[in-house]
Amino acid sequence: MSTLDAQLLAAHEVDDRPALVRLYQDAAQMSFDENAAGFYLTHAYIFALELGHADTPALHAKLKAMGRES
Repeated sequence: MSTLDAQLLAAHEVDDRPALVRLYQDAAQMSFDENAAGFYLTHAYIFALELGHADTPALHAKLKAMGRES
């Protein structure tokens, strides 16, 4: 298991949503597969929406650019 996977699991375990926003963005950036990147960015976006996180607009813009959000 990678360090990032372990960090994601740990953040989910304690419901650390700010960390999940960051970690899912990190996972998207590290992904070589566009579908995987979209999956991770979608998760980051959902957690960001729930929090009113400052990254919400940027995540939305990335998803739109990928054709995954209207």
